Amino acid sequence: MKLHTFILGSFCLLASGCSDFLDRAPIDATNVKNFYRNASDMQAALTAAYGMLTNNGEYGYAYYNVAEVRSDNTMNWEGGGNLPDAELDQFKMSSTNEIIRVMWVDTYRGILACNTVLDHIGAAEMDDALRQRFIGEARFLRALQYFNLVRTFGDVPLVLSETKSVDEGYSHARVPSAEIYAQIIADLTEAEQKLPVSYTGNDIGRATRGAAKALLGKVYLTIKDFTKAKDKLQEVIGQGTYRLLDDYAALWPVANANNQESIFEVQFKKGGTGTGSSFYSNFAPRNSGSSVIKVGFAGGRNNPTTDMIAAYEKGDIRKGLSLSEGYTDNVTGKYVADPYTLKYQDTPFTDGDADNNWMVLRYADVLLMYAEAVNEATGPSTEAYDAINAVRKRAKLAPLPAGLSKAAFALAVEHERQVELAFEGHRWFDLVRTGRAVTVMNQHFKSTVVQDFNAVFPIPQTQIDINPAGIKQNPGYNF
Repeated sequence: MKLHTFILGSFCLLASGCSDFLDRAPIDATNVKNFYRNASDMQAALTAAYGMLTNNGEYGYAYYNVAEVRSDNTMNWEGGGNLPDAELDQFKMSSTNEIIRVMWVDTYRGILACNTVLDHIGAAEMDDALRQRFIGEARFLRALQYFNLVRTFGDVPLVLSETKSVDEGYSHARVPSAEIYAQIIADLTEAEQKLPVSYTGNDIGRATRGAAKALLGKVYLTIKDFTKAKDKLQEVIGQGTYRLLDDYAALWPVANANNQESIFEVQFKKGGTGTGSSFYSNFAPRNSGSSVIKVGFAGGRNNPTTDMIAAYEKGDIRKGLSLSEGYTDNVTGKYVADPYTLKYQDTPFTDGDADNNWMVLRYADVLLMYAEAVNEATGPSTEAYDAINAVRKRAKLAPLPAGLSKAAFALAVEHERQVELAFEGHRWFDLVRTGRAVTVMNQHFKSTVVQDFNAVFPIPQTQIDINPAGIKQNPGYNF
């Protein structure tokens, strides 16, 4: 993990005045004039933009709730309770849910950080090649954050420059999701042209050309442009930069972060500096004390469901490497059946301060997206089979049977993504993308709990209150 070296020192640049994207004080003109002057200033501003990804409203907490806990993969320990994540888990969310409020605010803070870089970098005195790379990085980060917003909320405000006055902040209205996707595609198209294939030294962890291509492929898949998705993902495969690690277990140790299968990770670093991750603390079984995690509070969040445990085929080595069905209490010596994920193990420096990165994109994801895109575009061809079977081979599973129909192959890809990418933030958005969310989730609940409108989340009430004319609530949540 290298990029984190600079995040703490840069993060404070954007900390002031960022309490709410739609309720901002004007930017101090003197500070702007005296900063953003050279490459060093722009690197600090850009690294602060990376740091925003670690916030609770982004990958630090909110993202795994909306992407995993919302799905049939995981649950919160207080099922049926009224905590924000339990409400989300049980599809009982209102517009005052704190997770979605913080997600909206923090993600727009991240977008502001990217816009700040893009607005000022043209006037900075610096090498133009480095300038172009920084532009590519900022556009990638902005695209990633808008992608998370549009998939979560649907139509959202599209803001492409600094908000410099309170009145301007209040004026931004939601725009159709098609406009958001068009901007994401434009940002990623430019990013892939400007970004390098790889980095060395302290730059490891920054966005690369492969990351831009992989995310663009996922965007095309999401909007059902399957031919473009297939072609873009093939570019990532053909680039030759990434490979499946031989051992699935090697993906997760903190010492092996940013490995050859990794395409983009959000970088965390423990040590009491505010840049550590809380995943293992939050995911350890509630009431397990120090039996699972040795430092800090065991949160009991994002725990595997019985459906998730049952999803693995017999002989799939990923099951025992991805989850445990319980633990031995170190006080009583008794076994406690309380499942939890094994993918984020570390000994925190203090409570919620560990070294685990969040894997946003990795090569197995690309192979499975490619198989899906090929199948949707042309049916289950040899190329589609080869991609999914490469992932299955590492899991010590037999290849898929030949001759599957297009529909059967699609379900096979859905299943493979669930078990390969479990607990990594893909399942809910996969189900929404394929139109399977209502069917799968109602089977999971064994009753009609989920409806079509649940494909997106409620807009935070605070944002509606700020701009009631421009920001209306999503259908189904007006209660």
